[in-house]
Amino acid sequence: MSGNGAPQLEVSGEGLKVFIIASSWHTIIMDGLIAGARKELARAGATDVTLWRVPGAFELPLAAEQAIGKGAQVVIALGVVIQGETPHFDYVCDAATQGLTQVQINRKVPIGFGLLTVSNEQQALNRAGLANSREDKGAEAVQAALTMARLG
Repeated sequence: MSGNGAPQLEVSGEGLKVFIIASSWHTIIMDGLIAGARKELARAGATDVTLWRVPGAFELPLAAEQAIGKGAQVVIALGVVIQGETPHFDYVCDAATQGLTQVQINRKVPIGFGLLTVSNEQQALNRAGLANSREDKGAEAVQAALTMARLG
């Protein structure tokens, strides 16, 4: 989802062990997503926050599983996959999305989905929470995950 329809959620991260797992491709975009997630976690009162960097989006599900094994109560998965000329984009996006969904459901730990799957770099920059961005998907992923963590 994109655009002006994203809700601004009031959430609390107090007392929760949070892991941010971020891929390494597209450094400027990732720096924006991580900064947005960290800022939102701080605003929500989360103080137990660990950042792990992984090679790419494909590695996010396994890292999420490992973070939960280390006691994560909330996981924020951040990454960028930009469509190229081959079907590789489809495979990576599908594997990461399905993998994160499977981990979240099987382990019953909320995972904020901050994986940008875009057609070009400008679309990612527009969503990265940078100075000229229209959206902050890192912050939105935090809000969603913290909301889910407080349901039960």
